Amino acid sequence: MVEALKIPAHQPTSVGTMLKKEFLEPLGITQGELAKAMGVGRKTVNELCGGRRGITADTAFLLAKVLGTTPDFWLNLQVINDMWLAKHNEVLAHKIEQAKPLVAA
Repeated sequence: MVEALKIPAHQPTSVGTMLKKEFLEPLGITQGELAKAMGVGRKTVNELCGGRRGITADTAFLLAKVLGTTPDFWLNLQVINDMWLAKHNEVLAHKIEQAKPLVAA
């Protein structure tokens, strides 16, 4: 059985912040070194660290391999952030309010 992810009350740590503050900086790894180890361009890592790119399944597997984590760690972090942002998006809230159910809940 799959447990539902709990959306925290406060904005969760972003993927980029987690990557920089909990992995790259403490381990003394540069973005270029991480990119090389992952077999991706430095721009990809820079965009991840800067919050301009999200974690895909492929990226999650690569980060897990090179940083000794699991793909689930990275994907869950991305999903929790996406859900938090969506929950706090006024435009989306209005769209949801206006949506018409097609099936009974």
